Amino acid sequence: MAHIDYYFATLSPFTYFAGTGLEEIAARHGATVTYKPLDILGLFSRTGGTPPAQRHPSRMDYRAQELTRLAKKTGMPFNLKPAFWPFNAAPSSYAVIAAQQAGGGDMGALVHGILRACWAEEKDAADDAVIRACLASAGFDPSLADSGLLLGAETYARNLEEAVERGVFGAPFYITDRDQRFWGQDRLADLDAHLSGDL
Repeated sequence: MAHIDYYFATLSPFTYFAGTGLEEIAARHGATVTYKPLDILGLFSRTGGTPPAQRHPSRMDYRAQELTRLAKKTGMPFNLKPAFWPFNAAPSSYAVIAAQQAGGGDMGALVHGILRACWAEEKDAADDAVIRACLASAGFDPSLADSGLLLGAETYARNLEEAVERGVFGAPFYITDRDQRFWGQDRLADLDAHLSGDL
């Protein structure tokens, strides 16, 4: 059975546009997924990336065009300048980690729900009430937002270190059990083809 380690950031618009594509691919191939939310700004500083706020205007202009095109291409609701961004991604990441440990719900729905809250619903994805609602909507106990803090903090830090060691430099990033790496929501088709044996 194939396995995919999924490195992502709960504040990343490109992770938002991945939707539940990974989950659909995993289901099609009988693959398992480990969700590994990480500190994307910490990752950038460790791997030669530049935070959006520090990028050259030409890069930011292109980013805005690309995100607008993605919204049209996917048909997903999207606000280029959400009211609550950037936000502290740690609380939502801790909740994802705790939910994965607890089990019993839909991880893809949880992750996408958090991202959708920011990029489509004008909600603060760092707010406890928003995180609890996302947990409940995905079939998890909302109290995981509080009870998973210690585990979440430890795992969140470990995910960053592991990501750097494994060659991750952006989000979303997918690594198979054969160390095939795929960066970006626009590489999901390649991941699918790889799991089919075509790439």
